[in-house]
Amino acid sequence: MPPKIALLTAHGQPSAPPPAEIHLAALAAAVQDHLPDWEVRSATLSSRGFLEAAMCDGAVIYPFFMARGWFTARVLPERLQGFSYRVATPFGLDPALPQLTAEALTEELSSRGWALDQSEVLLAAHGSARGPKAAEAAEAFATRLRHALPGLALRTGYVEEPPFIDESAKGLGKQSLCLPFFAQSGAHVREDIPAALAKAEFQGDLLPSLGALPLAPKLIAKAIRTA
Repeated sequence: MPPKIALLTAHGQPSAPPPAEIHLAALAAAVQDHLPDWEVRSATLSSRGFLEAAMCDGAVIYPFFMARGWFTARVLPERLQGFSYRVATPFGLDPALPQLTAEALTEELSSRGWALDQSEVLLAAHGSARGPKAAEAAEAFATRLRHALPGLALRTGYVEEPPFIDESAKGLGKQSLCLPFFAQSGAHVREDIPAALAKAEFQGDLLPSLGALPLAPKLIAKAIRTA
């Protein structure tokens, strides 16, 4: 019996596709460890023809995106016309992600010797000028994270819409962390967020993006199984 096919897809980096393609392939390999009866493939939307070449009828598409926005609702279906497939819940909308993040933040604060009720977190997200879906996903995640970590001061800031990251970062002290609400560490995470934090004279530390959480592959594998 041939293996079931899962295809991880992400936006990638249009100006330099190979690094994001390599990182997504590494994630697919990690997910594969949790899905021995599956074949896990990967392709970003930024690498021309990669998605179509990796696709096959009956595949489960895993959107390594933070929301059901423009790319998942419009671009992806257009690129996959003619194929039959199922779509798993996007990474940022997985109901288990807030608790997973809460546990990771608790561990991070503990390793620094910081008390939860004396620390602050800035959730830095993309937002969008095209529509509300991106911000809605980030705010819903922030609400669930607050419930999971009562007592933690948590605020949100965006790259593309107000409140912008530099505005939200103002006034945050040394006992603060910036958590990027992003799947991949593209230009926004590497360049735009640090620039905004520098503009705000942010005194805290910048954490890796949510997509880099150690338990992310296991989370993705479960979402693929239940798609």
